[in-house]
Amino acid sequence: MPLMKDILTVTLNPALDLSTATDRVIAGPKLRCDPVAVDPGGGGINVARVVQALGGRARAFVALAGPSGMRLEAALADHGIPLVRMKAPDETRESFAVHDRHSGEQFRFVMPGPQWAESDVAEALQAIASAVPEGGILVLSGSQPPGVSVDFATRLCEALAPRNAHVIVDTSGEALAYLAEGTSPAPAVLRMDHVEAEELAGRPLVTRLESAQFAAELVARGAAERVIVARGPDGSVMAGPDGLTQVSAAAVSVVSAVGAGDSFVGAYAHAIASGVGAPEALALGAAAASATVTTPGTSLCTSEMVSDLLPQCGASEILQ
Repeated sequence: MPLMKDILTVTLNPALDLSTATDRVIAGPKLRCDPVAVDPGGGGINVARVVQALGGRARAFVALAGPSGMRLEAALADHGIPLVRMKAPDETRESFAVHDRHSGEQFRFVMPGPQWAESDVAEALQAIASAVPEGGILVLSGSQPPGVSVDFATRLCEALAPRNAHVIVDTSGEALAYLAEGTSPAPAVLRMDHVEAEELAGRPLVTRLESAQFAAELVARGAAERVIVARGPDGSVMAGPDGLTQVSAAAVSVVSAVGAGDSFVGAYAHAIASGVGAPEALALGAAAASATVTTPGTSLCTSEMVSDLLPQCGASEILQ
């Protein structure tokens, strides 16, 4: 059995995730809610939680500050996730999700996070680079705080190049658009969802083949060695050195989409760290995302749930 590679997840803009439920979300009256569930939130943190749930081990690099940061740090300790801590420039943000029992809808309120200066960015780059061992896997996931430049992922890849790190990036907005134009050095893997891919492509991507062909365009530009596009209930596609690959999502009833993308990335990273090939890692990611959407609030998948759904998510080649 190959030696498990080290995984370090990076969350620059973490959040203390609060979630609850009420009979109906309407404007005006006081809405009586269920007791609040508190979880450590943010892309990289969720990725680390999923790696751990699948039997692996990931450390979480997190920028924290203030009372919310202390609560988030305590929540991470409760989950048993090793922490690499950096002091954030200001109070750690909170996010709030409310499930409407009447409609089944979920309302998610996400705060922007503290403003970063260039000195904070430089400190983060140095601290992250020093925490990644030779040949380690680094996952940069989630939104960037205000003040962090769009080229942060590229600068991080440059800082990690001497360590031959395998960098997986799941970002959004302007940072994603910057990477999509092609950068050097580029991450090993760039993941995005279907809506983001269509926005970048400037055209509808109706079929799996169209999404996969666009992913291949991004690879050709130098956006990443592999590009993954998640298509929600239609599964995911990937373009890379071994061609175009597709996986199906499992047939499940969706309760909450919170953490589905992070679960995909966590399972994919865990598989790669275990020595599994990219197509099989893609399938495990799809099973983890499918499992997580069946859980309420900020809850994530379990190993048993992923194992049960994996047979529905087999990888296959997309023929052009």
